[in-house]
Amino acid sequence: MNKKNLLSYGLLFLGVYLILSLFLRPGEEPTPSGADFDIKTLKDNYRQNNEIAVEIKNNTGETAIIENNCPNEPLIVEKKVAGEWQQISATADISCENASDTEILPGESATIEFTGFNFDLFGEIGTYKIFADVKVPENSELNTTIESNEFEVKKQGWFNWLWISGFYQPIYNALIWIVSILPGHNLGFAIIILTLIIRGILVFPSQGAMKSQRRLQEIQPKLNKIKEKYKGDQEKIAKETMALWKEHKVNPFGSCLPIFIQLPFLIAIFYVVQTGLSPDNIHLLYGPLKDFSITSINTVFLGVLDLTEINILVLPIIVGGLQFLQMKLAMARTKKKQAEKEANGEKNKKKAPEMEMASNMMMYTMPVLIAIFTASIPSGVGLYWATSTVFGIFQQYFVNKSVQKESSSIKVIKGANNK
Repeated sequence: MNKKNLLSYGLLFLGVYLILSLFLRPGEEPTPSGADFDIKTLKDNYRQNNEIAVEIKNNTGETAIIENNCPNEPLIVEKKVAGEWQQISATADISCENASDTEILPGESATIEFTGFNFDLFGEIGTYKIFADVKVPENSELNTTIESNEFEVKKQGWFNWLWISGFYQPIYNALIWIVSILPGHNLGFAIIILTLIIRGILVFPSQGAMKSQRRLQEIQPKLNKIKEKYKGDQEKIAKETMALWKEHKVNPFGSCLPIFIQLPFLIAIFYVVQTGLSPDNIHLLYGPLKDFSITSINTVFLGVLDLTEINILVLPIIVGGLQFLQMKLAMARTKKKQAEKEANGEKNKKKAPEMEMASNMMMYTMPVLIAIFTASIPSGVGLYWATSTVFGIFQQYFVNKSVQKESSSIKVIKGANNK
């Protein structure tokens, strides 16, 4: 994978991650009502599959407690049915080992999410509201039940349906199936296997993209000579450029379509790894997989790395290092050729130094950005990224060899024709 593809993938993943995080968790402040406590949903309207969350504000001078009801729903939920409000309940297949009460300090707010209960409680279209029983240990007179605003759950859009049905759901089922057949149900090995399968399926379109970009990189000096030789004559530059592309079998647009084909799958596996263990997703499993218990999955990889937790040091360094190695490999051939030219006294003094600076800056800054990104997400996603990068390193190596061999063949044929 060359440096342009790496930059595109990195910026896209970072951008999608930040944008989705913004839309799923918009920090909308509740409007104070003058009451001891305020409760309000973060949005007035949700789409199916959106995670519901409420924010509770403590306007008193005492610490308030929202008791944990695990494995039952965290707060009371009512739905309007035929004009009447009816309470609905759900129990999630989750571990309550680390569950604790929510403590809200005086003047502070707390956000309570329905992770694990979202589909069972809010999977149907309709009007809902949420109640919270608030207890104040130091002043029982302040104990109360507060009621949220009414909010709507609307039908998911066609794009969301297409995304879930066409990409997310099949890859999610593949991950759970692999986990279910592995001894010990180890999530880490399942992520590695699934990543290699996906990258293997996409190897041909990505191979074409990498070869096309690599050939462009190889002939870039010749393109620069054409621009310099026919400076000011755009028609002649275009004609000579097309001839050069044809000679070296380069399609400058050949890398675009394969990249667009890959991206939905790569983004889907990214989010499957990030959110796949939530009980909210059980309804997306096919047939027999619905009977597989998510809680039986071993999320600790090699006995040291909890894939559901964030690792802020070791894994980011590994992922950043692999990303640097891949980018180094992607630019290795060009730098080697430049060094050979300089050794033979063929250095192009007119070459813009800013191009070299930009390449070096990207080669060093991109891995750092990827490392920072890895340090902000669950380790399972980092393991996916590391596996994908290792695959990309091997693929880039063979692409470099292949393009180098093709270039040598073209030179031999051209030399024979000249004789």
